[in-house]
Amino acid sequence: VQLQASGGGLVQAGGSLRLSCAASGRTLSSYTTGWFRQAPGEEREFVASLSRSGGSTYYADSAKGRFTISRDNAKNTLYLQMNNLKTEDTAVYSCAAGWRWLSNQADEYHFWGQGTLVTVSS
Repeated sequence: VQLQASGGGLVQAGGSLRLSCAASGRTLSSYTTGWFRQAPGEEREFVASLSRSGGSTYYADSAKGRFTISRDNAKNTLYLQMNNLKTEDTAVYSCAAGWRWLSNQADEYHFWGQGTLVTVSS
């Protein structure tokens, strides 16, 4: 599967953004899918994951209550809705697909999209 992330940009603190990850080559419902982020000078960190069925989700503590991961099967696209953004959410966000159920470990994802930059200003 090939993944293409988009939707990043500059937003003020408290604002919202929706990231998209368009897939081709295979349906996203064949995989656990996830979002990771990497801030400048920091290690990549897990944000959220979605099960193959779409019925289960798993969020990092930093994302709970503010971010929502979802999938549109008809469009074969994964989303990350981000609300009430904070300056500490500034990072490059990447989507990924793998086979381990709801994994939060980057090395358990086998397919990656390029990142999209989210910048949150104060």
